[in-house]
Amino acid sequence: MSLARDRQLDGLRTVAVSMVLYHHFFAVDGSVLGHLGVRLFFVLSGFLITRLLLDARFSVGYQSGAALKAFYIRRALRIFPPYFAMLGFIWFVNLEGARGSIKWHALYLSNVWYALRNEWTPWVLCHTWSLSIEEQFYIAWPLVILLAPRRLMAPICVAVIAFSLTYRFYWPFTGTPSLARDLLPPASVDALVAGALLAVHRRRTECWPAWIGLSVVPLTAAAAIVLWLKSVPMAPVGEWLTWIGAEVLPVIPLVVLVGCCSSGVRGAFGRFLERPSMTAVGRMSYGVYLFHPVVLSLIVKAQPWIPVNVSEQGPGRFVIATTATLMLASISWLAFEKPLNQLKRYFPYVSSARTHVSPSMRRSQADERERDASAYRPSYANRDERGS
Repeated sequence: MSLARDRQLDGLRTVAVSMVLYHHFFAVDGSVLGHLGVRLFFVLSGFLITRLLLDARFSVGYQSGAALKAFYIRRALRIFPPYFAMLGFIWFVNLEGARGSIKWHALYLSNVWYALRNEWTPWVLCHTWSLSIEEQFYIAWPLVILLAPRRLMAPICVAVIAFSLTYRFYWPFTGTPSLARDLLPPASVDALVAGALLAVHRRRTECWPAWIGLSVVPLTAAAAIVLWLKSVPMAPVGEWLTWIGAEVLPVIPLVVLVGCCSSGVRGAFGRFLERPSMTAVGRMSYGVYLFHPVVLSLIVKAQPWIPVNVSEQGPGRFVIATTATLMLASISWLAFEKPLNQLKRYFPYVSSARTHVSPSMRRSQADERERDASAYRPSYANRDERGS
């Protein structure tokens, strides 16, 4: 994958996190951009993680145990330090009274916590539900990609997506929808695994299936309509149908967007995604997402010393909170996250020592992998993951 294409995926992260910031800092009630941004993050994460794991699996010298160990260590180096630093600060100052539930968030069970309580309390940690979903996905998904028979990868992805779709039809029998409907893993695994399915497909070919080309424009239009309807009051059945549409219809357009950027989009949009400001924010988007509610809480408390209104949604809050969030995320990236990320080079998915084999053995291994992989194409086994 070229550097230009990596820059476009970084630019997509900026688009995703910008939608979240707009939702939390500016938008009035009824905005769907924040949730759509999270869904885009899920598709990106599923694609990038699966691509990395497939790169490892199709490398000469691959060993499943070593690759799994490397994956979990590298993920821990990327995710844990800033996350637990944030939790430590919130616990120390008991921000928004969050100390009592901190153990749930420390165990990456935020989604379960909010689902059980059926309310966004404490709100300063409400965004961690999606981080918990991703962490739960990271625990299980590498076992599928690294251990499952290769011929079953795509069918497994389709089966998981089908399970997620089936899950949504359970809710009419439960009465009034609750937060559990949105926060339990089956409600999000379709986007994550749709991204994974894209990575599996791209191993075979970069050509889109014919049905994708025919459906992406109608689905995009339908998704826009349904997302708009979410803000319109309606009966429970209508609300449920709208929820299903808002969750399901955008997935394929988002997958196509990620897939096109992974191949490199030409024209003005591609150049926009590759702008230095877009790629810079994209690289530190995890910190932006992680810290933005904390920043919001602190600036609201500091309202008496701030000359513009930051206590309510609007331009004042958006400018001040976004600026402060980007500053904090930049400091975290440069002084904390980036140095720790450099340690990942000590934990490659495939050890270089295992690649130094005799020419005859290398040819034998290559022939065997070629037979196993069929039409799969090689890529880059130890490329650093940048996903949040």
